[in-house]
Amino acid sequence: MSPSRSSPLENYALIGDCETAALVSREGSVDWLCWPRFDSGACCAALVGGPENGRWLVAPSVPATLTRRYRRDTLVLETHFETEQGAATLIDFMPMRTRDSHLVRMLVGRRGTTAMRTELVLRFDYGLLVPWATQLEDGRHSFIAGPDRVLLSSGVALRGEDMKTVGDFAVRAGETVSFVLSYCLSYHSLPAPIDPAAALRNTTRFWRRWIGKSSDAGEYTDAVRRSLITLKALSHQPTGGILAAATTSLPEAIGGVRNWDYRYCWLRDATFTLQAMMNSGLYAEAQRWRDWLLRAVAGDPARMQIMYGIAGERLLPEWEIPWLRGYEGSVPVRIGNAASEQLQLDVYGEIMDVIHQARHGKLAANDAGWQLQLSLIDHLEQVWQQPDRGMWEVRGPPQHFTYSKVMAWVAFDRIIRSAEQFALAAPLARWRRLRQRIHAEVCRRGFNRARGSFVRSYGSKQLDASLLLLPLVGFLRPEDPRVRGTVAAIERHLTRDGLVQRYDTSRSGDGLPPGEGVFLPCSFWLADNWVLLKRRQEARRLFERLLTLRNDVGLLSEEYDPRARRLVGNFPQSFSHIALINTAHNLTRDRGPARQRANGSQRLGVRRKRRHQP
Repeated sequence: MSPSRSSPLENYALIGDCETAALVSREGSVDWLCWPRFDSGACCAALVGGPENGRWLVAPSVPATLTRRYRRDTLVLETHFETEQGAATLIDFMPMRTRDSHLVRMLVGRRGTTAMRTELVLRFDYGLLVPWATQLEDGRHSFIAGPDRVLLSSGVALRGEDMKTVGDFAVRAGETVSFVLSYCLSYHSLPAPIDPAAALRNTTRFWRRWIGKSSDAGEYTDAVRRSLITLKALSHQPTGGILAAATTSLPEAIGGVRNWDYRYCWLRDATFTLQAMMNSGLYAEAQRWRDWLLRAVAGDPARMQIMYGIAGERLLPEWEIPWLRGYEGSVPVRIGNAASEQLQLDVYGEIMDVIHQARHGKLAANDAGWQLQLSLIDHLEQVWQQPDRGMWEVRGPPQHFTYSKVMAWVAFDRIIRSAEQFALAAPLARWRRLRQRIHAEVCRRGFNRARGSFVRSYGSKQLDASLLLLPLVGFLRPEDPRVRGTVAAIERHLTRDGLVQRYDTSRSGDGLPPGEGVFLPCSFWLADNWVLLKRRQEARRLFERLLTLRNDVGLLSEEYDPRARRLVGNFPQSFSHIALINTAHNLTRDRGPARQRANGSQRLGVRRKRRHQP
């Protein structure tokens, strides 16, 4: 099947209501929309298929130039069209929902008369099902497929054409033409029409009040605020879960098969997320995230997963969609994520660390948290020596990944410090011995003396960007020669055009064909290391270069292709924006997130050195 003519990822902006989200292209097309939740079947799937798989276009019908922006401190998108005959601004947003969800598109005439066209193609179940279309007595257009109903309200005359709903119209200076697309269950009563102008005022007010609670980030405040708004847009308001991304199967390399569904919540991101929220003054959001984590992982510790659904769902079976041709021909398009079934030891460290950081952040106490920690640590004590799939979720054979073992050490270190600092009953002597044993093993088996650096897995000679996290989690001091050697080795051998790769996919044995972009959080981690090593000017230059990789409305994807100079991977990616927020705080504060996270462990490392312990 021939590749689809996909719009570059840089061309997309995000709108949402904190329960689902849509991607809107510069050309005025909604090419991705899942209803009613982020992880529901898409009714606009052109992003990973073609226009025939669902989209909603509102754009000039004559040649036009355009500019766009988010309305300051909001998730309200404004796209300004200029034609020879006139100019108009398209305002796209999703109001915070009560029962039903709405997507509003308002055209405001600015000059002369602007000829416009709208084309709505709804295809439920990821572009598969053509809905039953009717016009209701109140003038709204109804589209039904099984349990799903979408309503379109507009004063524009619309008609059916080739299984699409289209309309040609004009907007004049001073005139506003509005469209409202609403979702409801087909067996519920119809939602009442909403007032677009009132919805715009309320949506603008909501976002500005919310971001107004955040703290200052110095010269990077604007970039941090945009990332925080993006992170909020990727959070699920009813549960507090935070998605990795709003999309599925956007490729890590164009034409490749590293295409995954990221509409789930990863434990890997947990502590970084908590730090980003708390350092930004958003303690209510941090607590909601902490509480979501405790609910999600509750139960049998042997069945703790690396990711969950947005409400904590555990069954995320992976399957492929045969009828979608993929973003620029990148197949397969996957739904669900089989990595949810993998063993990844690092998540135990993340959970212990996030609960410890929450205690230090003085979030509201949760009595179940300590009992959960005791249950998880008992299980980790039995399994930490097993090989796993690592934080990058390799699909090849399990290995003894160095970072996985480091995070097992973090798990014991944080629960020990919690017990010590908060007077919690615990078998501290046994835990301390095990913490020391893991630390010694990692330093012996995970460090390559000939290379002068830590390596990807025990006995390997390969590097891995996860090793940049060793000083950030407090495993060793930043000044330790082994850390310096690791940073230097990654600088020399694991960068492309000055940006950091996760690992060398051509030599990794990760079970997939080689080839991907650079994973953007890894470059932020390098900047964090430089801050800790007092190489602040280099860190600042790298950070500011990373800021230039954002698109024109401040969004980052998962990865970046230095050769093609374009964003790749799922979009927008919460981990990239979390890393941006934390690095900005590291650069603008004497005691940023990196030092906060490693604090007690750094002192422990010094004491160990004096005792000649590894």
